Amino acid sequence: MFETSSQTLDRIRVGDCMHVGMYSCDQETPVAYVAEIMASRRVHALVVHDDDGNPAEIVSDTDVIAAAACADTFMARDIAGTEALSASTDMSLREAARLMAEHGVSHLIVTDGASGRPVGVLSTTDILAAYARTAAAGSRSS
Repeated sequence: MFETSSQTLDRIRVGDCMHVGMYSCDQETPVAYVAEIMASRRVHALVVHDDDGNPAEIVSDTDVIAAAACADTFMARDIAGTEALSASTDMSLREAARLMAEHGVSHLIVTDGASGRPVGVLSTTDILAAYARTAAAGSRSS
């Protein structure tokens, strides 16, 4: 019997699709430097650390664009628009997709299933790529 792409997303783990490591900045990073990091690393979001060095929020490319349209004087803390939500490496992609959809976010901080320490980032694009691969594989096998 043919397995649908969504059924496959129940079997694929976040740890299989995430980007290991994460680009980050502190709360006092000027928005122009946030933009420079994103552009040079070709990423759409940075993790903003709190005063204790823990992931607190996520600043996205759209946050930067909105800030740039108003002024150049903002810091990362001023424009970070998304609470830093996390997903475990052993969570299914379906669960991660639900978490993103429920909270209206496009990035999750991935934590190690055993230690709980941050190990990477999962984006909606990562889930889209996995979903597309499984759909393509399914269409070739039918």
